[in-house]
Amino acid sequence: MHSQLYVISGPSGVGKSTIINQIIKKVKGLGYSISHTSRPPRGKEVDGVHYHFVERKKFRHMIDDGAFVEWATVYDDFYGTSYASLKDRMDQGLDMVMDLDILGAENVKKHFMDAILIYVLPPSLEELEKRLRGRATDDKIVIGERLKKVQTELKACVGYDYIVFNKDLQTVVHEVESIITSVRCLKSKQLPLAEKIFPISRI
Repeated sequence: MHSQLYVISGPSGVGKSTIINQIIKKVKGLGYSISHTSRPPRGKEVDGVHYHFVERKKFRHMIDDGAFVEWATVYDDFYGTSYASLKDRMDQGLDMVMDLDILGAENVKKHFMDAILIYVLPPSLEELEKRLRGRATDDKIVIGERLKKVQTELKACVGYDYIVFNKDLQTVVHEVESIITSVRCLKSKQLPLAEKIFPISRI
């Protein structure tokens, strides 16, 4: 049974990182794909834990070398997922969860057609703005830019496999966990194993 990719997207401030941290703790056999970025760390972010922080020059070299499954420029900073970091974890038999923007999700789907895309929506635009201003990691100009992009970002949810609302952390984590459990129980995932154990013949 090959490893499964799960991509979680949503507007800034919707709580993707918090959801993923909880899911990693709750779901066995699930790893997190750590992206590369050219931006500096924010707050208590740690290199190799939250992101692989690299200089812009090195990031550009990696692009030229074809090192990324996907990469994009977001608010003048580079973000990308390297083949190496993804392959290392999948070779261990782990399913992988990725925190990507819309373009990143589209690019991953091109390379991994069976990737499951999950979009996280906020309860309302008002609540999203409150969360953005409350986390105090960006200045007013950056927050304003993020809020301008929200309307366009939210429309992207129609292209995703699943949509969840982050009204309550416990509920949304349970919903994402249920999605992963459901995918793992698909016939295409379980039948090969069942055929090894039982005398099952396909019709």
